[in-house]
This record gives sequence, C-alpha cells and structure tokens, in this order.
Amino acid sequence: MGALLASCYLPARFDAEIELDKAGYYSVKFDGYLADLTLYQGLKDGKISPAEEKEKIAVIERDFKRDTATKEFQYYKQGHFKLKWEIAGDLLKNKTMTFIRRNELILQLKYVENSGYIVLEGKSISADNRQRLWDMGLNMQGQIRVKTDLPVKSDNATSKKKDPKDPRFMWLVWDVKDIKSPRPRAVFIIE
Repeated sequence: MGALLASCYLPARFDAEIELDKAGYYSVKFDGYLADLTLYQGLKDGKISPAEEKEKIAVIERDFKRDTATKEFQYYKQGHFKLKWEIAGDLLKNKTMTFIRRNELILQLKYVENSGYIVLEGKSISADNRQRLWDMGLNMQGQIRVKTDLPVKSDNATSKKKDPKDPRFMWLVWDVKDIKSPRPRAVFIIE
C-alpha cells in the first residue's frame, strides 16, 4: 500500500470538460474534490495531528498555487480539497497536456506525432489498488466530457452525441460512477 500512497491524489467528486479541435487546440476545465491519499490515511489512522494537518495542507496549497492553471484551492477536510483548474494550449506544439502534472497524472492528452493520433487517457489504477482505495473508504464519482470535431478512432465513452448547437462537433461523455469504473480512454485522428 506504501507505493499507492506515495504522494498521490485521487479525484473524489468532479466535473471535467475538455474541448479539442482539428487544429490541435485544447482547453481543459476541472472542478471538483481531490483527496491526498497520504494525508487522508494519516488522518484516518490518527497518525497526523491537527497542527501537522495544517502544515501539510499549506505545502499542498503552495504547490498547487504555483501552477497558473489553478484557479481555486480550498481545503475541505480529511485530506480532501476543492480544486478548480483550467488550462488551454496547442497540443500539436506542446505534445502533451497532463492534469495535474507528469508525476501526478489524473488525465492526459497526448499527441502521437508519428501516428497522427491524439490520445486521451485517465489515470491507470490496478484492480488491487482500486479495491484497497475502496476498502480505505475512498471513492471516485464524476463526469468527463469531451467536445471535439476530430474523427474518433476508438473510445470507451459511456455515451456520444452530436453537439445540438454545432453538428460539426460531437460530445463524448464518461460517467464515472465509482472507483471501479473503467479508465477513460479515446483515440482521435488528427491527420
């Protein structure tokens, strides 16, 4: 369980929206609650005092606020905090967009130049670790929506529909009902 808890964040309740167009431009918005697994477990086990909790939250908050994509950070309780995070850019130029960051991957867009694909992937959590998190009292619920005018090669979205305002675009939606829901994945054709 130590490797699982090594400075890891879990999206507990969230709403994420991604726009991705044929030119490779993207915008990502995340609004929800994340749990710091180490802090959560330490508090649950009574190994972290209120003073230590306050110190650890200050460090986490400073870390998030260094990122200009962080629009709001507010500690809730029991290792959980509210986060509003927004970013936009050119995926063909940047090659990768990672929420939160490369060493704390929750959601990633990646341009695979030699294949002409853009890949969307959610955090990979093994079945054993999903069960451990569940047994710890943690869960994940939310929705990920992707609006795109790119052709979709493959996906495991819960639902798909044309955008009623602009039929050139389609919405792919992943309803994450719990921590045991499949990891979101889609492959878009850019070239």
